[in-house]
Amino acid sequence: MSASPKLSMAFQLFDEANSEDPNTEIYKGEEFPKELLYAIRMTDTLSRFAPDASETLQLAARCQHICRWKIPRDAYEMNRVGYLRWREELKKFHVQKASEILAMVGYGHDVIQEVQLLLLKKQLRKNIDSQTLEDVVCLVFLQYYFEQFANKHSEEKVVEILQKTWGKMSADGQKAAVGLPISKKVAVLVKKAIS
Repeated sequence: MSASPKLSMAFQLFDEANSEDPNTEIYKGEEFPKELLYAIRMTDTLSRFAPDASETLQLAARCQHICRWKIPRDAYEMNRVGYLRWREELKKFHVQKASEILAMVGYGHDVIQEVQLLLLKKQLRKNIDSQTLEDVVCLVFLQYYFEQFANKHSEEKVVEILQKTWGKMSADGQKAAVGLPISKKVAVLVKKAIS
């Protein structure tokens, strides 16, 4: 994937914002701000899954969770309604934060609007970039975060979440998911969910 000067500057500003995350994660012996690591994983996964990704898709992948910690899950009711409200507020917040940075870098209205559409998860299945972003989100979740999630929940819930995740993916995304480097435990759960 090629990087224009604007893209490089936007990545730098996204990363600076995510570097302020007080939550950290250890990866390969190094401590990272959690959302910075997530953003890097999104870009790395996109570059493998869709090496010819458009600039707007690259931007959306990098800022998918920008400053996510500022709207914590526990600020909303711990039920399905609260979860859905939290997700909607997060989407709006990510759009606002990303749009401010993109405008600062000098991107025009059309690019900003396209990134907004992608972050809002609009036109899944209809828009190839929206679907590719969703595939990458699912691949990152399965490779890096699913096992930790699975350890906290019942097998029934885990299988249900896996089935929903699988259903959001394209055939290419599902094919890539089968080839992910995952543990035997996760592989068994995936097989159970998709059989």
